[in-house]
Amino acid sequence: MSLAATDMQQPAVAGFRSPQEREWGRRVHEKLLNTIDLSRIGKMDERAARVQIREITQKIIQAENVPLSAIARQHICKDIEDDILGLGPLESLLADNTVSDILVNNAESVYVERKGVLEKVDVSFRDNQHLMTIIDRIVTGVGRRIDESSPMVDARLKDGSRVNAVIPPLAIDGPSLSIRKFTAEKLGIEELIRTGSVTEAMAELLRGIVKSRLNVVISGGTGTGKTTMLNVLSGFISPRERIVTIEDSAELQLQQPHVVRLETRPSNTEGRGEVTQRDLVKNCLRMRPDRVILGEVRGGEALDMLQAMNTGHDGSLATLHANTPRDALGRLENMVSMTGLQLPVSTVRAQIASAVDVVLQLERMEDGTRRVTSISEIQGMEGDVITLSDIFVYTRRGVDETGKVIGDFSATGLVPKFHEELRRKGFEFDMRIFKPGVW
Repeated sequence: MSLAATDMQQPAVAGFRSPQEREWGRRVHEKLLNTIDLSRIGKMDERAARVQIREITQKIIQAENVPLSAIARQHICKDIEDDILGLGPLESLLADNTVSDILVNNAESVYVERKGVLEKVDVSFRDNQHLMTIIDRIVTGVGRRIDESSPMVDARLKDGSRVNAVIPPLAIDGPSLSIRKFTAEKLGIEELIRTGSVTEAMAELLRGIVKSRLNVVISGGTGTGKTTMLNVLSGFISPRERIVTIEDSAELQLQQPHVVRLETRPSNTEGRGEVTQRDLVKNCLRMRPDRVILGEVRGGEALDMLQAMNTGHDGSLATLHANTPRDALGRLENMVSMTGLQLPVSTVRAQIASAVDVVLQLERMEDGTRRVTSISEIQGMEGDVITLSDIFVYTRRGVDETGKVIGDFSATGLVPKFHEELRRKGFEFDMRIFKPGVW
């Protein structure tokens, strides 16, 4: 555990409930830093270090006869512990299970997302240097760096939460930090049905699609729940299969016993040692995977993924950013061109049509709800155009008086071509789920 010099030179305790608590917190923190040996604390187990810091803080509070309530004194002890060993003012937000995203615009402006809705919270840092110290503690903890020569970084916390940080000169108003919290709760398809993200008929079809080893692309914008859906779909994979996952920042929570997790690596200070998703995709095909799962396709690895899907690695799952299923196919086409290979457009589209079986489109509504807005089948090529047919769609009807988006899931009446493939692989289901109408 390393403690930055700024921790010792500029004590900062934020988030107290009153100016008096804040002022006493600063005084106690200063006396603590003059009392405690931080280099020794840094070598201790975190739990033991917290106990020692708490005991010393309590002694200082008693010696100073701090005129605050017992609860306020506990606040001071906890926040000083978090500031020295943890992530300072962010610790309370990380512990709040109702918070899914933490968005720090600068030292004075912090927002969170609860149930899909953003709200400002009464949490702040002492100044931008304090925020910078917390960011540095996060990135150095996972072996990465952030400074003027490398002012952007993707990292993750110990619990798997995903972190993105941008600092000056790129961030004009001070360091910016975004945390997508890791959800310890393992969501299943039943939870998505309960929350109205899918219907039982759609869930039954998705179960058959995954179990029958069709290749699926999950498409959607930022925060639409693509990773959550990928986790849910992966739950349908047999525990007897060997799965290799490839991600920029490890977020997937697979429950199967035979999983190999791979993560990209940025270049070092000399600009060397970078390992891209494309490198990992190429390598994982030599690892005898039954399934390949890509956390997000965003570059030239799209070509290698398509080739893998076309050469026996069926049952692959991947996510990408796109607003419609058609846009998702266009993005795949564009990402293949990032390889620098001069492939004819018709050839690329033929590869996409042959490799991908199903596109699952997700959307986050303005009321915070996340829904699967369509399940679409790629049926092949007509000339130079990929044919795409919707099986289930969500039709929005409006907004009620409380601001809640209202709409209906419905089957289009199209029976997918892959239903025969599902039957051949032993997955039987009621054909009436494809009957046109509202479900």
